[in-house]
Amino acid sequence: MTTAHFIYIPGIVLLGVVIGYILGGRAAKLAGSDEAGKGERRAARQRAREARERAGSSAGRDDAR
Repeated sequence: MTTAHFIYIPGIVLLGVVIGYILGGRAAKLAGSDEAGKGERRAARQRAREARERAGSSAGRDDAR
């Protein structure tokens, strides 16, 4: 092996670690925002369901899909 390999190979490994760290951080951020959106949508569905039950409009429908 030449001296260049002792510089090139660790440099490429370090570059891979940095790129992985950046992409992993972005993926984690997106996953967190997706989870927050899921909770908001679930709460909105629950509020709508409760409003329908209070209004009595769900008497003739079957909501068990």
